[in-house]
Formats: sequence, structure tokens, C-alpha cells
Amino acid sequence: MLLEKSPNSVKVSPGGRKVSGWWLTRVSQLLRMSSSGAEKSPSARDIASWANIPGGGAGEYVVVPAKNLLAMPDSLEFATAAAPLLVSLTAWRMLMHRAKLRAGETVLMVGTGGGVNSMAIQIAKLAGATVYAVAGNKEKAEKSRELGVDVVLDRTQVDWGREIYRLTSKRGVDVVVDNVGKATLNTSMGAVARGGRIVIVGNTSGPEVEIDIRYIFAKQISLIGSTMGTHQDFRDVTALLWENQLKPVIDRVMPLSEGREAYSMMEQGKQFGKIVLTP
Repeated sequence: MLLEKSPNSVKVSPGGRKVSGWWLTRVSQLLRMSSSGAEKSPSARDIASWANIPGGGAGEYVVVPAKNLLAMPDSLEFATAAAPLLVSLTAWRMLMHRAKLRAGETVLMVGTGGGVNSMAIQIAKLAGATVYAVAGNKEKAEKSRELGVDVVLDRTQVDWGREIYRLTSKRGVDVVVDNVGKATLNTSMGAVARGGRIVIVGNTSGPEVEIDIRYIFAKQISLIGSTMGTHQDFRDVTALLWENQLKPVIDRVMPLSEGREAYSMMEQGKQFGKIVLTP
């Protein structure tokens, strides 16, 4: 197969010639740029455009600018390289740049089985933070410990908001990562410390939340939104992945023909980490 260059892009197609410094051997991921080439954080429109690319998000071929490609190490299998990329980028930006997590701080992950939080746990530990996590069951709690979580709370066994309050001597944590939304945001606002930050990267339980805004101004809470990241964020986090300082968390690899089953598993929250679909 070959990378064929048009005036503004590179196309994957059968062949074997070298194009613009790229051989199609091990190209790992696509990076998002503005039309001017400037680095930026993706907008909702950018995200929607990727969700509706010709052939769908699981299309076999895609046309992208050549400068958006990044080579993957020969030592990695494609599934291992593909699984952590977007979620690691999201986790890196939300913790290091948006929440500005610092060594010695405490961070609470609301949920551990998703791709973003499974990588966020590792990034927070690498940054020198103490990590608390809310797990959905005993099995996920154990897997969270294996990733390095310092204190795991099984939400089927404890009131995690009250338990965080108790464990931190009524202080709360410096940063809460909440991508659940409707079902958890109010509890997260109670669990965060005065002057703390809650970073939001999703809304798996629903986007519309009724909150008591007195918590925001009385505790001086910062609600921070974050989505994916810039080219430099991507280069930074992939360097950590290629150096094995961050490890992909893969629940299973499934053929594309079983895609419906894979999505059903995700909807039910049965997985821990990523589900990879292969052609």
C-alpha cells in the first residue's frame, strides 16, 4: 500500500512508492489541524466532522494532510498502538493543561472502566498525584489498583462522596475528573476541596444537570471543560506511550463484524479500558 499525495493531503491506496517522506508501513494516528495549519484544540464542529467522514468513523481508508501523520514504533502491534491514542490525548490535556495538575495534589477519577480514565489514572500517577477512584464493581476496583490507584471506592458498597470527605479529613480532593455528568456532578462538587477544580470531558449519564450554584461560589470551585488536544499534546503523550511509561488498557480485540456486540458492551459498561475493532 502507498501514501499518495494530492495538493493538500495524503491518500492511502494500493502500491509501494515513497511519498513525501512517508512509507506506508506503520502510521499510527491522525492529528487535527485548522485549515491554516495552526495548532488548536478541536471544536464541536471538528468532532462532528470526524464522526461523519466518508465511509464512517470505522472506514478502512481516510484522506488526511501528510503533516498530520505520526510514525509508530516497529515494536508495537496496530491494536496496541491504536487503542490508547485518543483517550491518552484527552486525558493528558484535561489533567496537565486544563486542570493543571501538580505533584503532591489529590485527584479523584469518577469511574475507572472507560478509556479516558484508565489512562488518566496512569498520567496522574506519573505526575506525582495521589489518586482516588470510584469503581463500578469489585472486579473494576481490583483492576484499578493494578493501574496504580491509591484508594479505590466501590460505589456498590459505599457512598463515595461521603467517603472521600471522610478519607480527606473533610477537605476534599484538589481535582475531580467527571465524565459521567448528570448522575455524579453534584456529588463531585461535594467531594472537591475549596478552590478545587472539576474537569469535565463527557456526559455518559446525560448532558443536562441541575446544580446548586452556591457550591460553586462558596467553595470557589472551577468547572473546566476539555476535549482532545493539540498537536504538541499528541506528540508529548505518544512519546510517553512509545517509551512504555504509559500502557494501553485493552479490554479485548474484536472483529469489525462483531461491532454491534462491542457497542452493546460499552453501553452496558461491561468493559475495562478500550475495545478494539479490527477489519
